[in-house]
Amino acid sequence: MDLSNIELSSNWFQIKDDLQYTYDIIATIVLFYLIYIFYKLRDEVKKYRNKPSKVIKRFIKMKRVIAMFLVAFFIILAFYHSVSWVNETYFSIHQLTDFRRDINKIFFDEFFTILILTDVFLLLLSFVHSDKFNKVVRNSGIIISTILLRLSFVVDRLLRTILIVVAVLFGVIILTIHNKYEKLYLTKYR
Repeated sequence: MDLSNIELSSNWFQIKDDLQYTYDIIATIVLFYLIYIFYKLRDEVKKYRNKPSKVIKRFIKMKRVIAMFLVAFFIILAFYHSVSWVNETYFSIHQLTDFRRDINKIFFDEFFTILILTDVFLLLLSFVHSDKFNKVVRNSGIIISTILLRLSFVVDRLLRTILIVVAVLFGVIILTIHNKYEKLYLTKYR
């Protein structure tokens, strides 16, 4: 949202940019609360679990190594896109015809595509450790949330805001249901 487009007037709810700003503020509060719930849910089941097995510890280590490579890759990707953007914006002949480029397309398209592919790769690797229904659905839910976030970059304004909130809400709902399965499993088979 471009804050410079806001018009402070008595007809706030008739002005498109002001209305979008209102949606963005409300969505920020909702997202902040949903993320709080997500972290609370994530930590909720830990009290019921036993110590992770050696296989699970290896899987966690592998995920950390993949995460380190991703961080390095994203830094390189961000640097590349920043240099390309500066080049296109200030030193290219195309700047005269295409000056307003969507800032989301500079970096985030590739960022979320790589995240989705990495999530799918980790989902496939997780089948080695567990084929329990609730784990598969939880891990698939993470992928679906990431896809919804990725889709939010190609739609406009209000729909973008809605997709972002729905992506996080979907993750919270999936984690809630997963935790119910996990508690049921842990209390039933202990």
